[in-house]
This record gives sequence, C-alpha cells and structure tokens, in this order.
Amino acid sequence: MTAAKIQVPVLEGSHVRLEPLAREHVDGLVAASAADSSLSLYQWSPVPQGKIAAEKYVDTALAWQEAGTAAPFAIIRISDGAVIGSTRFWLIEHWAWPPGHARFGRSAPDACEIGYTWFSAGAIRTPANTESKLLMLTYAFEAWEVLRVCLHTDVRNARSRAAIERIGGQFEGILRAHRMAADFIARDSARYSIIASEWLAAKERLILLRDRKRG
Repeated sequence: MTAAKIQVPVLEGSHVRLEPLAREHVDGLVAASAADSSLSLYQWSPVPQGKIAAEKYVDTALAWQEAGTAAPFAIIRISDGAVIGSTRFWLIEHWAWPPGHARFGRSAPDACEIGYTWFSAGAIRTPANTESKLLMLTYAFEAWEVLRVCLHTDVRNARSRAAIERIGGQFEGILRAHRMAADFIARDSARYSIIASEWLAAKERLILLRDRKRG
C-alpha cells in the first residue's frame, strides 16, 4: 500500500513560524544560505547554494512529502517575515499494529526523525533553533502522539551533538558509514532519540533554553 501524502501543518511560536515548504520559498532559501559565503556554518549539513540547487532541494523535499515519508518546512522569522532556514520531519514510520490494539488504524505516524535542519548565519545563537525544535517536538508528541523522535548528526559535529544533548536527546550510539556527509564521504552518525515518556521533561528544558536565549 502506498503511503499517503503527509499534510504539513503551520507551527507558530513567538520567534519563528514553520510553514509548509514550497516553491515560493526558493528565493528566501537562496538568500539565507548566501549569508555565509564561506560555508563554515554548513560544513556538516546539505544546504542549497544558488537558485538551481534551492529549486532541486525544494522539489526533492516535496516529492518525499508526496510519497508520505517527509514533512518539510521553511523557517520564517516572525519579526520581518524573512526565510532563515529549513527543517523537516522525515523517515516517518507507520507501524503494523494488529487489530484490537489501541493504536490499530491510526493515520498519524508512530515514529519519525527530525533532520535537514539549517539556519542562516544571522539566526545562529538566537532562539530560532530551540523554538523550532520545541514546535516540532510538541507537534510530534502531542498531535501525532509518536512514540519516538530520532535525531542523527555527523559524529564530527560537536556543536550539534551538544545541542541535541542539551534538549534531552538520549545518545544511542554511533552508526558507522551511515549516510553521505556534506563533504561527500560515508559519515559516521551519532544517533539520539527522545521517547514519549521523556517528552515532558524535554519540553520543560526546551522552554527554559528558549526563554534564556531571549534574555
């Protein structure tokens, strides 16, 4: 059976709004990625550089959405409406619960990953990333009622690993030669997860971190 197209919600906080990624965001993505021409901020993440790359990036994300495996977002700064990055739910899982089970017949996912996250240079060290994660995790655990959210990052990316650990991600191990890295090698990935029983504590931590960055 073919997975149904994922309906991407609008998730709005006080600092950022996550809206369904669309072709209309291409120019904004190009401007956001051009803010750091050295690419030093993006050495670990696939970030589209230029209009052709941004169009391909959006089209690929929308194809995954159509196939039912991803829910991609553009990240919008509320204060000025600027596109400051992108993120997505992906590797969306629907488990084969047996008839009679409490979760049988659900249309919502049972588990997912958050990834393909990047921000413009000006959004680094602002509440944007923390609030984006708060919005997405709240939706995953409280609207979809998932049992697990997974996060992977390049094992070399110490900043990303520390950020995931700060919000409550539990380290599960290293997956060797797991995915192609941004520098086109077979990267080792550090795997983290948050499960449903850990969500309330993680949510409190995220809110504290977001509010601390506002101060």
